[in-house]
Amino acid sequence: MNAAQVISLGCRLNIAESERIRALLAGETDTVVINSCAVTAEALRQTRRAIRRARRAQPAARLLVTGCAAEIERVDLAAMPEVDGIVANAAKLDARSWNVPARAAPVRSRHTRAFVAVQNGCDHACTFCVIPQGRGPSRSTSVAEVLRETARHLEHGAAEAVLTGVDVTSWGHDLPGRPTLGTLVRALLDEFPQLRRLRMSSLDGIEVDAELFELFAGETRVMPHLHLSLQHGHDLILKRMKRRHSRADAVRLVERLRACRPDIAVGADLIAGFPTENEEHHRANLEIVEHLSVVHGHVFPFSPRPGTPAARMPQVDRATIRRRAAELRAAVADVHARWLAGLIGTVQSVLTEGDGTGYAPNFARVAAPPGTPRGSIVTVTPTRIEEGLLL
Repeated sequence: MNAAQVISLGCRLNIAESERIRALLAGETDTVVINSCAVTAEALRQTRRAIRRARRAQPAARLLVTGCAAEIERVDLAAMPEVDGIVANAAKLDARSWNVPARAAPVRSRHTRAFVAVQNGCDHACTFCVIPQGRGPSRSTSVAEVLRETARHLEHGAAEAVLTGVDVTSWGHDLPGRPTLGTLVRALLDEFPQLRRLRMSSLDGIEVDAELFELFAGETRVMPHLHLSLQHGHDLILKRMKRRHSRADAVRLVERLRACRPDIAVGADLIAGFPTENEEHHRANLEIVEHLSVVHGHVFPFSPRPGTPAARMPQVDRATIRRRAAELRAAVADVHARWLAGLIGTVQSVLTEGDGTGYAPNFARVAAPPGTPRGSIVTVTPTRIEEGLLL
């Protein structure tokens, strides 16, 4: 009999939730869970591919699907012959959904970094986004529960915690007194002096509060890695996306942070080919990559999601979208290559993974010295680059 398997697709929040599902299913056998993603049409294709691949690998297993695609495409996924059942996204962390006893303590994570879910859902209405349909309104995890979960991860040897959510910077808006995300980060650092590294997942730059800014700017245990939910570099497209920031807002935030912490590495989510995007808008998207020195870029070719306002706007043809996405990826790759070259000869503190590599504080991928145990933090001075890896 095979142990229960959880296959996680999509965002870091899904990774954190998959670890909790894996803990709930500890001791179960012949069960496969696909924790799905629906953020793009490609994510849905990957979900279906993962379902078919899992069924081929374990033809006798009970195969269940949860996650955002299980909400948004519930009927279609339930009709797949490989699927035995659907578990609602809102119920996937409830033991009763899996017909297993509740288990409070997580099993040891497969990751050297602890993904801690602090928030779920979203109250915004970006015109391209289907995720609120899959996850519902924004809900914050209490400070006490975040501290408890982080403590459990630290007991299992995690050296780094990554705070995750759908809209992380909205954390606290629904809690008494409306605390800010910076308040939560400060509480974690104060409570756990043994926590060596704290990393933030994707943030809405317009909601970075004063305390969080100060921690990014001056607290060495907060990793110098800012990933922005930027989406575009042109104000008109940002307005049509119904984003709440302007291009100038993003530039101002990065410039202020770099003035305080020059080593900060910037990442960004960017959409290519949003409806009505013309070549001028696309050039602004390319220029923002260089302007902000985006070294970690997630480029998404636009795909219309059912029921969203953007799906009803004038569409850009698919060939143009593919070309623009390729140009955006090339622009990020060029900035990334120059950035890596600038790290040659610098001292980097690397948290090692199980594959002989690891991540520096700025999220550069670095080869670890041979024989370094998984989960160690080692000091490395890179001397060369091969295929995007510092050696």
